[in-house]
Amino acid sequence: MQFVVLSSSRGTTFKAVLDRIADGNLTATCKGLVTDDADKLCIKKAKAADIPFSVVEKNTGESREEYDKRLNEGIQNLFGDDDDEPKVIATLGWMLIFSPWFIEQWKNRIINVHPALLPKHGGKGMYGSHVHEAVLKSGDEESGISIHLMDEGVDTGPILEQKTCSVNPTDTTDSLQERVQELEKEWYPKVLERIQNGELTLPSP
Repeated sequence: MQFVVLSSSRGTTFKAVLDRIADGNLTATCKGLVTDDADKLCIKKAKAADIPFSVVEKNTGESREEYDKRLNEGIQNLFGDDDDEPKVIATLGWMLIFSPWFIEQWKNRIINVHPALLPKHGGKGMYGSHVHEAVLKSGDEESGISIHLMDEGVDTGPILEQKTCSVNPTDTTDSLQERVQELEKEWYPKVLERIQNGELTLPSP
């Protein structure tokens, strides 16, 4: 299996994925990184691992579909001409919402991680620290991660894996986020490997 990573972040979980490739625990092939901003720290992680990367910035006034068509071109360039291997997109801190056109091109092949136990604390505006603030405000006794396929909704696609962690009475947004990120770094590469070795089968496109 080949995958391209989309990231608008520091690349913390991206680095964990690359580390698992380096130590042999993830045998799928990372074909490259696409980011929407040349200043994102995830680029440094790609450079350090000698992984190709592409920057596809959104133009002013550009529609989601117009942007996604350019984004798709960048992704296809990283995959190259090898049509024999299955291909997936791994989104790790990607901050832009995809158009229906893009979802259709990659139906059941876009794997995302959400920092909460969906369907709780998902949907529009629920990203980053906003999610952890909502968890703390709700009084939930546990949080965690949901690794899921992306569809036309926001955080509504089929769930592939969920892992939990406790929410402590003394938790702050930062301390909870750190604990959740540790789950992301551990389990996102594991889910990719389970797909790679056939233990987890994705629905047909």
